[in-house]
Amino acid sequence: MAIQPALSTYSNLTHTTKPTTAAPKKDSLGQAAFLKLMTTQMTHQDPTKPMENGAFLTQIAQFGTVSGIQDLQKSFGEFAASINSSQALQATSLVGRHVSAPGSKGLLQAGGNISGNINLTGSASSVKVKITNAATGEVVQDVDLGTQSEGKVPFSWDGTNSNGVMTSPGVYKIEATAFVDGKNTGMTTEIDSKVESVSMGSGTNGVKVNLVGLDSINFSDIKQIL
Repeated sequence: MAIQPALSTYSNLTHTTKPTTAAPKKDSLGQAAFLKLMTTQMTHQDPTKPMENGAFLTQIAQFGTVSGIQDLQKSFGEFAASINSSQALQATSLVGRHVSAPGSKGLLQAGGNISGNINLTGSASSVKVKITNAATGEVVQDVDLGTQSEGKVPFSWDGTNSNGVMTSPGVYKIEATAFVDGKNTGMTTEIDSKVESVSMGSGTNGVKVNLVGLDSINFSDIKQIL
């Protein structure tokens, strides 16, 4: 009579027991698993045809290459993040200062001017800078710099039009041309601008420097701090 409760209790236990959840399978082959697989392979190899040293070393080299690439990718990721943070720290010190960077637009503020440099690819008999109102497309001034030697040629526009009248503050387009080797050729310019703020990039984008009244530029594009 004492056996019946025990059977009942065992029955209850068997019905209430929950099946265990299988551990998720790993898709990647870890180093320990790789070494175990290699040991098993060597243990069960055909004694008459043992694995050659070259094949054994090749498999180890393949595993080492994959592992090394993963470590290298991780290291580069950490290095890139460190560089990005360092650039951001350096860029914040530029807020409120003027910098020179490649561009074709400048901001004319009340009582101010637009200045920069022309990158001459060779000696020129005639160098000119055309100033155009970016909003209306109206040409307001042509600055003649005359004959110039190869290299960086500084320029400055005081904000007056061809009649000597002060123009309205705003954004103006800067176009430089020069007669080099007898041909009228367009030249790249670097414009002086004031830094308003700095933005941290995300993903593949780096640190951005926001210029007052103009578009943002990459921190690495800055040629000179004025």
